Amino acid sequence: MNAGSYIDKNRVLRFAQWHARASGKAPAPPSNALGHLGQMQNDQLGFFLRAREQCGDVARFRFILLPVHLLAHPEHVRRVLVDEHRNYDKQTKGFNVLRLVLGNGLLTAEGELWRRQRRIAQPAFHRERIAAFGERMVLAAEDTVRSWIPIAERSGTIDIASEMMRLTLRIAGETLLSTDVTGDAASVGQAVSLLLTEANVRILHPIEVPLNIPTPHNRRVLSALSTLESVVRKMIEERRKMTGQRPNDLLTMLMEARDEETGESMTDQQLRDEVLTIFLAGHETTANALAWTFYLLSLHPGVARRVEKEIVDVLGNRLPEVGDVNKLVYTTAVLKESMRLYPPAWIIGRRAVNDDVVDGYEIPADSIVFASPWVTHRHPGFWQNPEGFDPDRFLPERAATIHRTAYFPFGAGPRICIGQGFAMIEAVLLLATLCRKFRIDLVPGHPVVPQPSITLRPRYGIKARPILHT
Repeated sequence: MNAGSYIDKNRVLRFAQWHARASGKAPAPPSNALGHLGQMQNDQLGFFLRAREQCGDVARFRFILLPVHLLAHPEHVRRVLVDEHRNYDKQTKGFNVLRLVLGNGLLTAEGELWRRQRRIAQPAFHRERIAAFGERMVLAAEDTVRSWIPIAERSGTIDIASEMMRLTLRIAGETLLSTDVTGDAASVGQAVSLLLTEANVRILHPIEVPLNIPTPHNRRVLSALSTLESVVRKMIEERRKMTGQRPNDLLTMLMEARDEETGESMTDQQLRDEVLTIFLAGHETTANALAWTFYLLSLHPGVARRVEKEIVDVLGNRLPEVGDVNKLVYTTAVLKESMRLYPPAWIIGRRAVNDDVVDGYEIPADSIVFASPWVTHRHPGFWQNPEGFDPDRFLPERAATIHRTAYFPFGAGPRICIGQGFAMIEAVLLLATLCRKFRIDLVPGHPVVPQPSITLRPRYGIKARPILHT
C-alpha cells in the first residue's frame, strides 16, 4: 500500500469528533433520506458496533424524524442510568410496545407506581428467601438430568435453548408463584417467542397496524396474549380461592399488600401486570444466559474442563446447594463472561426528559438514548481482547479492576433488575447440576445466530448432544 494514501482511522475519528463538538451535535454514520432505520433493521448488532467504531463513544442516529443517541462509554452509561436517572425515563417506543404485553409491571411502570410495587416485591428477592428456593431449583435441574440420560445413551440431540426455557419457566412458577406450569410450558414458550418477535417488529418499523384491526398477523398476536393471560389469571383465581394459610411467595405478597396511604390492595389488572412481568422476566433472561453459556463451553473445551473440575472439587458426589455458590468461583466467572459476550438484555432505551449534554454533545429533550451492554461490553478501551471468551477476567483479582459500569448485564442504578441475585444463584446451581453429569457438544452445521429482540435469543436454537461423563 502507498504510505501516502494510508489514512489513520483514529485521526479521522478525532477530526470528526472535533468537528461535531464545534456544532454541538454528535458524529453520525452515513445515512439516507429515512435516516439510519434501514441499516439498523438489517443488522442491529453490527450496526451499533460499527457506529461506536466510526463515531466514538457518542453516536447520533436519525430514525426518520426521531433523533437517537448511542452512549458507549461506561461513564455515559452511568450518567443515564445512575447519576441523572430522573432525566431519563421509559417513555420510549420500545417500552410502549412492552406495555402492550406486560401492562404496567415492575419493568415498565414509572414514578410512584413503580416505587410502590418495588417496595412490595423487594422482600421476595432477599438473599435469605432466595436461599430457601435453592433446593427446588436443583431438584428441577435433576429432573432435566434424568430426561437427558436416555437421549445421551442413544446419541440423540436436544435444543439447549428450548431446554433452558422449559427449566427456568418451571422454576419461576414453583418458586415465585408456587404454581406448577410444566403443563403450560409448550404453549407459553410459543406465545413468548411470537410476542418477542412482534415487539421487535413494532419497534423497528415506523408504521404500526393497531392490534384492534383483525389482520391474520394481529390475530396470532392476540391469541398469544390470550394464552399468557389465561395462565396468569388462572394462578390468581386459584390463589384467591385458597383457604387456610397461603404459600409464602411473591404472589401472596402482592395479593396481601396494601397501599400505605389508602389501604387499598392491588386490582386484578395490577396483579396481572406484576405476575406476568415476574413470570416472563423471571425465566426468559436466565434461560438465554444459560443457553449461551453452554454454547461457549462447547466451543472452549479447556474452559469446560475447568468448570467440571471445580464442580467435582467443591461438590464431590453430592448435588449443589445454595451455600456452594460462593465456592463455585470459576463457574460464576464463566457465567459472567458469557453474559458479557451475550447479554440477555442487550440494549436499554431511555427518553431524555430535558435537554442534556454528554461529553460535549447535545442530547435534546424527547430524544432517545441507548445504552447497550452488547456494545459497552466490547469496548476496546475497557476490555482486553473484547471478542475473546476469557472467564479469568471475572476472577476476584481481575474483576476488581473492571469499571463499575463497563459491565451491566442487569442494568444499573435504581432500576437495576430486582431479580439479579435470584438469577445468578439459579444460573450457578443449574449449571453445576447439569455440568456434573454432562458435557455439551454442538451439532455440526447447525447455525447459531444471535437474534436481537427484546432479549438476545439464539435465532434457530442451539442444537447439541448431551454427553454423559464417564
